[in-house]
Formats: sequence, structure tokens, C-alpha cells
Amino acid sequence: MKRKATRHKKLKQELKATTHNSLSLAATLRMHGDALGISLLRLLRTPFSSFMAIIVMAIALSLAGSFYTLMSNTQQLMQGLQAGKQVSLFLDEQLSDEAAEDFARTLLDNHKVERVSFISKEHALAEFQQYSGFGDALNALESNPLPAVIQVFPNNIVQNEADLNGLIAEFQLMPEVDFAQVDMNWVARLQGIIAIIDRFVIIIALLLAFAVLLITANTIRAELQMRSEEVIVQKLVGATDRFIRLPFLYSGFWFCFISGILAWFIVSLMLLMISEPIESLSFLYQSHFEIHFMSLFESLIFVLGSALLGTLGAFIVINYQLRLLKPE
Repeated sequence: MKRKATRHKKLKQELKATTHNSLSLAATLRMHGDALGISLLRLLRTPFSSFMAIIVMAIALSLAGSFYTLMSNTQQLMQGLQAGKQVSLFLDEQLSDEAAEDFARTLLDNHKVERVSFISKEHALAEFQQYSGFGDALNALESNPLPAVIQVFPNNIVQNEADLNGLIAEFQLMPEVDFAQVDMNWVARLQGIIAIIDRFVIIIALLLAFAVLLITANTIRAELQMRSEEVIVQKLVGATDRFIRLPFLYSGFWFCFISGILAWFIVSLMLLMISEPIESLSFLYQSHFEIHFMSLFESLIFVLGSALLGTLGAFIVINYQLRLLKPE
């Protein structure tokens, strides 16, 4: 009987604790909901000042977003350049065009080769006469001095310079090949330049994010100073710093959340405006480069990251300012 009473008492205590936790959770959610609504109403009550702050933040965030999309599209361009690398095989002069064509077909058996393009001796001579400006001088030659050429296009297995050099070494050992050549030095130089630009872009983007942090902090500080008397009264009646801080944190959230959405539209509009001329220019160079917009995941990260940045700026300044505001 005593054991049963103890068990009943324990169950009653657990039920009481569960009810208390449920009420506490409900009260916390209600407090956050009220703070979220109040902070939005305060933002709407001062439309001009709020709009100016949001515009400034949106411009800074759109610049950071533009730099990110610039890096993303640059990486896409570099991948296209890597995919466009080719190896030129200058064949033995004694090799006939028929034997050279047969040799070109055998190269397709190599699992590293995607496709080949054969240029006969006559075709090579005709192109040289057309573009070199020495057409009359070449006509005086008794025989064609140019060899047949096979352009080899590696597939995705060949991803870096070491793989490409290994493939060239394979070709160089073949008796039909007199010389194998690839000009990727300009791509390596371009990659070096782009790496420097990427570092510079990251630094600028971080500085812009820091600027948004400071703008948010200054906006929240100004709002707190306007409501300093109200905050002091709240402290006098026993309000905790957490309760006082919450609406200001949500103000920072709203400022940068709205700014992030506006910045996303600005970045998308900028990309949309330049996408058509860039694609037209790409088509003239027989390329298929297309501007990449932010994906859904990248867009969510951008907007939520902006909101988090605003909340962080508000948190830093409100903690400091609340320590200075003391009831007399």
C-alpha cells in the first residue's frame, strides 16, 4: 500500500513538471511571437527611416551577392576552359593520309579520349596559305612541308595538368606521332589571376558584411536611445534583460531579412540584364556559356544569412547598451 502511494505521488510530480514545462514552452513561444509582431509594427511606424536603412543594407548585401555570383560564374568558365583543352598530334611526314586516318580512329580506343579531329596535309596547307599571308611563296614549293595533324579532345577523366602531361607522354611514345603539343600555359596563368581576384572578392564581401553589421547595430542603437525611458521603466518594474532585448533582436532580424530579399532581387535583375549580351558574345566564340543564377538553396542561405547578420549586430549593440542603461 505504501509502495502504491509512493508511486502515485511520483506520477503526480512528473505530471506537474510536464504541465509546467508545457506552460513554460507555450509562454516562451508566445513571448517570441509578440516580440516578432511588435518589432515589425515599430518598423512600419517609421517607414521613411526604416526604408532608408533597408535600402542601404540591401545595396551592401547585393554587392556581396554579386561578388559571389561572379565567383560562381568564373568557376564555371574555368571548367569550360579546362573541358576545351586539346592535344595536337603532329604525325610523321612519311605517314599517308589514309594511314593517318586509321591511326586517328585507333585513338578512340583510349578511355581518356572523348573525340578526335583529323586534319590532312592538304587541308593544313590550305589553312596556312589562307591565314599566313604567304600563299604565293608556298605555291613555289615542290612538295607539301606540313604534316597531317590529329586534334585529340580528352574526356573528364583528364582533370588536371598532371593527367594531361601523362596523356601527352603516352602519345609521344607512339611511332606514328612525331610531336605532341598542348598550349595550356595561358589557362594556368588565367587560373592564377582568377585565384587572386577570388581572394580579393572574398575580402570585399567580408567588408560589406561587416558594414551591414555596423549599419544594423547603429540603427538598433538609435532605436534604443529613442526608447531609453521605456526601457528604464521596464527595468524598474522587474523586466529581465532577455525580455527587453528580444524585440530589438527581432528588429535587427526584420531589417536584414527584408534587405536580403531586396538584395536577392537586385542581384537577379543585374544577372538578367547582362545574361543576354554575354550569351550572344559566347555564341560568337562558338561557346555555350550561360550565366548561372543563385539556386534555391543558395538563395535561402543568402536571405537567412542576411537575417542572421542583422540579428547578430542587434545582439552585440543591445547587450552593450543595456549595461549602460541603469535605473536611478
